[in-house]
Amino acid sequence: MTTWVVLHIVGAYLLGSISSAVLVTRLFVDEDIRKQGSGNPGATNVLRVAGKKAATAVLVFDVLKGTVPVYIGFLFGYEPMVLSIIAISTCLGHMYPIFFSFKGGKAVATALGAIMPLNSWLALCVLSTWIIVFAITRISSIAAIATLILAPVYAYLFKPQYTLAVAILCCLIIIKHKNNIARILSKSEEKIRKHSSKK
Repeated sequence: MTTWVVLHIVGAYLLGSISSAVLVTRLFVDEDIRKQGSGNPGATNVLRVAGKKAATAVLVFDVLKGTVPVYIGFLFGYEPMVLSIIAISTCLGHMYPIFFSFKGGKAVATALGAIMPLNSWLALCVLSTWIIVFAITRISSIAAIATLILAPVYAYLFKPQYTLAVAILCCLIIIKHKNNIARILSKSEEKIRKHSSKK
């Protein structure tokens, strides 16, 4: 592994460590998202606390910070193993950001962004699964968990060389959903209403 590849992996982690949820929420409503709502610095909580515009900005940034490092690695012709490490590193940065005391989000959007350069069908299946499950349940965590369970299957079908990496990443993200899982089991997980969020 060359010095450039190592720097690329470290850079991916540092980019992932930039918490757009914290920064955008401070800009929009001057609040610390980690102390509001569910306490999770992610787009769903930003939607509840700061509204649709802020949540959209967070979602776009989180997807891009997953896409950009992997896409650059793809352009450089890195092997699947290296691209996998870059993708996981970016998501680990989001989940455990060095700039925010290692307390980050769940990396669902960042993971989607990271797999987009790998295969368009894989990304489409992942995104479609989330949308369908969310449309049925109106609970983003259930949509995320269902998608995470199926993502390794999609990887095996469309890009089998990335199956292990996708499975590892999905397991890490599911672990970050442990509190959500507890609320789902107790039927106390909050739904997102179509017209209840701020503009």
